[in-house]
Amino acid sequence: MDTEESLKLLEYLTSSKLWVDTILMGALHVIVILVLAMVVVKVGKNIINRVFQNKRRGPFRITERRETTLRKLIENILKYTVYFTAIVMILDGVLGIQIGPLLAGAGVAGLAIGFGAQSLVRDIISGFFIIFEDQFSVGDYIFTSGVEGTVEEIGLRTTKIMSWTGEQHVLPNGNVTQVTNYSAHNGLSVVDINVPYENDVAKAEDIINEVCSKLPDNYEEIVTVPEIIGVQTLETSHYVIRVIAETLPVYQWAGARIIRKEVKEVLYDRGIEIPAPRLVMYSRNESPNAMEMPSEKHE
Repeated sequence: MDTEESLKLLEYLTSSKLWVDTILMGALHVIVILVLAMVVVKVGKNIINRVFQNKRRGPFRITERRETTLRKLIENILKYTVYFTAIVMILDGVLGIQIGPLLAGAGVAGLAIGFGAQSLVRDIISGFFIIFEDQFSVGDYIFTSGVEGTVEEIGLRTTKIMSWTGEQHVLPNGNVTQVTNYSAHNGLSVVDINVPYENDVAKAEDIINEVCSKLPDNYEEIVTVPEIIGVQTLETSHYVIRVIAETLPVYQWAGARIIRKEVKEVLYDRGIEIPAPRLVMYSRNESPNAMEMPSEKHE
């Protein structure tokens, strides 16, 4: 590079046209586009929330859990669309990069990698079916693909589930093949109560019925009065009385703990204790006739 070209380059780098007209104005355009995109996203979210609020007062209503899922999904689609448009405007309008050839190249490349992206397509399609078939919604407690917990988010590609111990599991929607939804209907608590053989069955059932009749008034988790099914099994040292109770969704385990606690306290106060294991021991030194009853004497 000769001296003349070096001077021209230095003049260009120090000119106001480069720094003011190109860099400064370009940066301002980028900032304006990003700010407008954020404003559009925020306004769009407010509109979406108002639409769902008005929907609650309309003739066609949806459940709260499904409303939360659809609202979050629409907000995500809005956010992705607006920011993608903003990036295209920055590349084409500010940086001067032609988008047409890039999109054409992306189309060709998409065909080339399409066979490798089958799992991505499967995840997106599965996500649509999960949402529109209402298999589960945000806030539901489910079990699927070896994971159990509360649904935090349902996206087009993945589903986020938080277990009750705090771990977050991210599952591709294509892997959600079989779902157990504990939040769809009321639960059923099943409790087995062990009673020693020394106690009468009718007396034990009367005490249990007395306790169970008060539970729905004291605990909102229990919907109906627990019902005694009967003697379930006969064990070595006790018999088992089974009790069932309808609970609110996902509260079947809490309902079972409540029934055990309340029944245990009253049974203990009424003299029916927890059965203890029984062990029968025989001595080797005992004579064979030691267990025989003494014979009667005849004169």
